[in-house]
Amino acid sequence: MITGIAHVQVAITAGGEDTARGFYGGLLGLAEIPKPESLQDRGGCWFACGPQEIHCGVEDALAPSRRHPALLTDELDALQARLDAAGIETSIERQLPGYRRFYARDPFGNRLEFLQHQ
Repeated sequence: MITGIAHVQVAITAGGEDTARGFYGGLLGLAEIPKPESLQDRGGCWFACGPQEIHCGVEDALAPSRRHPALLTDELDALQARLDAAGIETSIERQLPGYRRFYARDPFGNRLEFLQHQ
């Protein structure tokens, strides 16, 4: 039986850890968590996202996609303003009942959805 999601992984380029830290840690305010020693040689970095995690994993080739994690927030407008001010393009598409939401792409092209309960 599946009981939840432990983490989602997004792709970053080799050497992109500081950029990932600036975006996920700096702009989104997620706390970086240490990778297990057995996986540190792969590069990348991990962030806590509520009880789940976002793993930024190094890949040789990155391909833009509509696939995405959807991240809950209680400050949707402030988050969108912060991303816009940092030059991160945001877009509003069809709304979901019970939520307000927008989309953005991280510096590596990963699509992210941000939602807030109404």
